[in-house]
Amino acid sequence: MPIDLSQSLVIGIASSALFDLTESDAVFQREGVTAYETYQEKRQHDPLEPGAAFPFIQRLLRLNDLQQGLVEVIVMSRNSPTSGLRVMESISHHELDMTRAVFRRGLDATDFMPVFNMSLFLSANRRDVENAIAAGQPAGQVLPTNKSLAESGESLRLAFDFDGVLADDASERKYQEGSLEEYFEYEKEHAGEALSPGPLEAFLVGINRIQKIEDQRSTHDRSYQRRVRVSLVTARNAPAHERAVRSLKSWGVEVDDAFFLGGVSKTGVLNTLKPHIYFDDQLRHLEDHELTTPAVHIPFGVHNVLHCDEESTDE
Repeated sequence: MPIDLSQSLVIGIASSALFDLTESDAVFQREGVTAYETYQEKRQHDPLEPGAAFPFIQRLLRLNDLQQGLVEVIVMSRNSPTSGLRVMESISHHELDMTRAVFRRGLDATDFMPVFNMSLFLSANRRDVENAIAAGQPAGQVLPTNKSLAESGESLRLAFDFDGVLADDASERKYQEGSLEEYFEYEKEHAGEALSPGPLEAFLVGINRIQKIEDQRSTHDRSYQRRVRVSLVTARNAPAHERAVRSLKSWGVEVDDAFFLGGVSKTGVLNTLKPHIYFDDQLRHLEDHELTTPAVHIPFGVHNVLHCDEESTDE
């Protein structure tokens, strides 16, 4: 009988987001795809080091101890099946509970996201992420980080921007059309009118489902410490904050914390929150050299004009 993933939170991830492929990519850039594949094949038994999204994936998978099949993470890779063996051995070495993979030598695998009921795809390859977003699929580009990834504990902290991430960009488009005062007046008048969900709303639904299971566990076991915490970190402030709160409620989702910053830099808040991953649709919020949080750019909406760069096989 086929495995049913419809009740699981399914994440697709490229090896470029899960592992540090700096050296491998340098070989590809310098010598081409054949040399890259040979390089990976010769090092099949050499484990790859964790990449920017590794702590997030590792902690997410550990939540399967709450309920079997709660989380499923699937490799979606441009590697050939042969060079992909190093990726799978690295997954085993790091004891990640991942058994499924899609290897498409030199090709984008995101067309298969609906097949697996994926709520999110993460990659360092911008073109693949943009292709997924253009097709209406939830995806984000994991940005490189040179910060320390090591941290003990089982907690999983996630942070989201609102407009263009959890919600669509309708309000942001309104903001671009007029003055700040006109925007605030518009948002105040439409405070009770929910915005349409954005690309990552379904992912938050899945995270909330896990949190509800944690609530049930803590009810029966008072010693249980909830592990998942979700924060909203947005440039909205009063009076535009109300529409964000009401939109979340109308979608049936919730967050544990909300920071309505009104133009104050997000970096200080994020560095104090220390989420294991943060999602934002504006690169300018993610490229601050002082930001210590693993960051994901969601190339959706008015702030992002989709464009193509040179196709990469670094995953």
